[in-house]
Amino acid sequence: MAEFLIETIGLPGWLAWTTVAGVSAFLILNLIAGGALVFIWAERKIAARIQDRLGPTRTGGRFGWLQSLADGIKLLAKEDLMPDGADGLLFRIAPYVSFCASFCAFIALPFAFDVVGLRLNVGVFFVVAVLGLEVFGVILAGYASASKWSLFGAMREAAQVVSYEVPLGMCVVVPVMLAGSMDLVTIGEKQAGWFTNWFIFHDPFTFVIFWVYYTCAVASVNRAPFDLAEAESELVAGFHTEYSGLRWSFFFMAEYGSMFLVSVLAAVLFLGGWNGPVPVASLLGWSDGTAVTAPYAVRLVGCANLMGKATLGVLVMMWIRWTLPRLRIDQVMTTCLKYCTPIAALMFAGVMLWQLFLPGGLLPGSRSQAAAVREAWLEGEADGAPVPEASVGFVPAAGRQVVGVSR
Repeated sequence: MAEFLIETIGLPGWLAWTTVAGVSAFLILNLIAGGALVFIWAERKIAARIQDRLGPTRTGGRFGWLQSLADGIKLLAKEDLMPDGADGLLFRIAPYVSFCASFCAFIALPFAFDVVGLRLNVGVFFVVAVLGLEVFGVILAGYASASKWSLFGAMREAAQVVSYEVPLGMCVVVPVMLAGSMDLVTIGEKQAGWFTNWFIFHDPFTFVIFWVYYTCAVASVNRAPFDLAEAESELVAGFHTEYSGLRWSFFFMAEYGSMFLVSVLAAVLFLGGWNGPVPVASLLGWSDGTAVTAPYAVRLVGCANLMGKATLGVLVMMWIRWTLPRLRIDQVMTTCLKYCTPIAALMFAGVMLWQLFLPGGLLPGSRSQAAAVREAWLEGEADGAPVPEASVGFVPAAGRQVVGVSR
């Protein structure tokens, strides 16, 4: 888009890139805020149905479509309170730290081929690393609130997030190994075709590790049954006990934004990304099978496909919340250290052995060779022209050695 503004409209380079960055930030911000409104309404309806109730039925029609908007107006009208002994600066910035961590992780998250705020060749690492920063806002909120309940909740969150990042990281490394790249766009494109190309169906080990990832993702975004940081039966409301009004709503938006984020990441890593179970675009001749020449209509359908998978992941999290009871803190840590971490390690080793002995799958020729690894900052585009990525390999820069990865 920046190149279009520079070459076609004639904007200066700095203005073109600033415009693109502003548009990307605006779209991501509205995605998080709009998603929070929809998911809050959806959670009310799901909770009601599970508990044999109707949920919102008055605000905005028989289905209560405007209930989330009414809640937002109520929060804006509430008084912004702060305890007498609280640290004013840390207390005020804590909600924004949590929200910014969730917001920034969306920058490198693709929704279709090249439909991404900033494409990074280390996109997986960036998203997982930035998502882990959300816990700093929780710790600041608990420490600055001058409340023992808030502090207890913050310490629980810190221990939980740090612990679950270990098995979560091992789960994320598996698709990286299969695709031969940490670029999320490349990982999504490697799963193009029929649903049998999705990494979740690559082998039995990846199928198991997907569910380990999902369990760790639920814990990392502080959702029940792992929501010990805000256990109202023990800690009043946990780390946000002393918050009200707009600042409290930022914690809420950060939570729902992170839920959607980890669900999108799961779809890209394991569920084919923006590729549907059936390659409709290729079968109908809308594209010739290469992502570079895919029309914008196909990418728009891919965005809808990916967001549908992510929304399903969020709805399952809501289903789990209103079905399972909350665990104790020792049970939460036991689940991580005695179950998730060993299972993730074993499945990781199993995928490596599968790649070694059955690189083409169970049936000969059932899987195509993965493209050779190409990191743009290593292979470079020193001559000004991008290096095309082929289905089997690429033409390396002078003096470089091609590193092949078979799937």
